[in-house]
Amino acid sequence: MASGGTNQQPTAAYKPYRHLKTLAAHQRAVSCVKFSNDGTLLASASLDKTLIIWSASTLSLLHRLVGHSDGVSDLAWSSDSHYICSASDDRSLRIWDARAPFDCLKILKGHSDFVFCVNFNPQSNHIVSGSFDETIRIWEVKTGKCLRVIRAHSMPVTSVHFNRDGSLIVSGSHDGSCKIWDAKEGTCLKTLIDDKDPAVSFTKFSPNGKFILVATLDSTLKLWNYSTGKFLKLYQGHTNRVYCITSTFSVTSGKYIVSGSEDKCVYLWDLQSKAMIQKLEGHSDTVISVTCHPAENKIASAGLDGDRTIRIWIQDA
Repeated sequence: MASGGTNQQPTAAYKPYRHLKTLAAHQRAVSCVKFSNDGTLLASASLDKTLIIWSASTLSLLHRLVGHSDGVSDLAWSSDSHYICSASDDRSLRIWDARAPFDCLKILKGHSDFVFCVNFNPQSNHIVSGSFDETIRIWEVKTGKCLRVIRAHSMPVTSVHFNRDGSLIVSGSHDGSCKIWDAKEGTCLKTLIDDKDPAVSFTKFSPNGKFILVATLDSTLKLWNYSTGKFLKLYQGHTNRVYCITSTFSVTSGKYIVSGSEDKCVYLWDLQSKAMIQKLEGHSDTVISVTCHPAENKIASAGLDGDRTIRIWIQDA
């Protein structure tokens, strides 16, 4: 299962992750989990229409955010970890205070179909959202106003993410394309992938902004070089043919790619060697979302309707 790979680097032996705790408080599928940028909180979103804020250290439930009238598909943290933005099938986004009294501060309305994905820019003065209405919208956080509508794709938008300085947005869609946008002008700078098939189910910039991780519904993860438009690495072994499963970069000890899977496991690959180094078993349904703690070797994963839990995994020191 978890072999250290064969690359002869002078790195310490891989320490496997182990299950620490299971958090069960959602009544339906958990659609998204994300640690806050300061590492103190964990937020989860669910088809039960609510979000939950958890303590990342004690793993206790701090508050449940109630207000959406339909399932919540995605959430994002502001850079200062004070705010959460949620994207819902009720066609709206909500900005919440992640501190007491946990108020809903703004409701962002304008999308004409399910809002599926959301992210803050690094400055956290703007929010980008993607929808089943095939558009990307850019919103002003302070006022809640929609600044720009980009008719971006010919099918639902599955992911939107700002790069490190907030100048670019990457988007993916069921239409099979992955595009890079000028965040200020709303113009398409580059089409990274333009295939009809398979659908692009998830995409995000690497922490340094030089690479883009792209998931497609042929059970493949690829790492692309943004500037050259060439793909560098391929990660396989997981199952992803149906759902928009999120993946991420783990950088706290070594560099890994982490993804959920439709075989109910969490997969970890060595970023450089592409070797699959661990498969975390325990969920009882598709693992739709994974998040890595910004400072500790800690992963949270979320399960769909047959599971409804968040599992916390840690690497022993």
